[in-house]
Amino acid sequence: MNIKFANLTRQVIIDYFFITFGAALMGISLGVFLIDAKVVPGGASGLAMALHYLSGNKIPVGVTLWIINIPLFLWGLKELGKDFGARTFYAFTLCSLFTDMFRGDLFGIKFLALSNLPAIRALQHNDFLFTVLCGAVTLGVGLGIIFKFKGTSAGSDIVASIMQKRWGIKPGQAIMLIDFFVILLAGIIIGVKGLADDKSALTLTLYAFFLLYISSRLIDVIIDGFDYARAVYVTSDKHQEIGDAIMAKMNRGVTGIKSRGLYSDVEREMIMAVVPIKELETLKRLVKAIDPSAFMVIANTHEVLGEGFRRRI
Repeated sequence: MNIKFANLTRQVIIDYFFITFGAALMGISLGVFLIDAKVVPGGASGLAMALHYLSGNKIPVGVTLWIINIPLFLWGLKELGKDFGARTFYAFTLCSLFTDMFRGDLFGIKFLALSNLPAIRALQHNDFLFTVLCGAVTLGVGLGIIFKFKGTSAGSDIVASIMQKRWGIKPGQAIMLIDFFVILLAGIIIGVKGLADDKSALTLTLYAFFLLYISSRLIDVIIDGFDYARAVYVTSDKHQEIGDAIMAKMNRGVTGIKSRGLYSDVEREMIMAVVPIKELETLKRLVKAIDPSAFMVIANTHEVLGEGFRRRI
């Protein structure tokens, strides 16, 4: 028991270390590259940037981001339960802190204002596309790391999960819809306020969609690697209860396969489900909670075609 507790504690420490690292990368992306470039990533961070521009750059983005995420976080706790709570709160709080810290907006640590470095200023003026690429890479890698270590950045992720639960809307479609309207709103604000400098608001909006595509692809790479889904085979006396739980709580299809254990000569149904990698830990915890002695085989899956899965590109 002590060994199991020690292993669990070590894994939790590792998870929170990498969530911290991912949040720092997100802070660098927003605070150093994207805010001054006026290229909005969508979601809660994009809405925070839009409000920052609307206020005449008077409201810090990190503070605004945290304020936006608090009601969404509380809504998520009510609708989705407490399982995602601690890591989500930790991740979006750190992201907000790092964003303002790297802009020098936190009292007493102006020396960490990386956005004011001459090299960063020169990059924005001389190579705008590379600036946006740097923002996309740090944002995508940061978010991917947070997701990989069982955290979330709150914002549109929570809204998408609730939309899926209430109305059956796929999370990917919900996030894409939210990001589209946030980017459009930011583009309108930038255009109306005349903040586009030497570029048009339309140009910056197109850059924002380019940023969204690059960062989302990088999130997939960080989370998925070369394989983006897992086929899970579960053998258990409680196969019906496990199958019902997977369908109800994870909204994933389950297939029952007739099988017979040659050693025990007992016939039972073996459950097969295919889930994205980021949902694998959730499935494992769900099965273990119902039947700790369940036998599970987890196989790499290169491509899945059908409801609930995207095509490989």
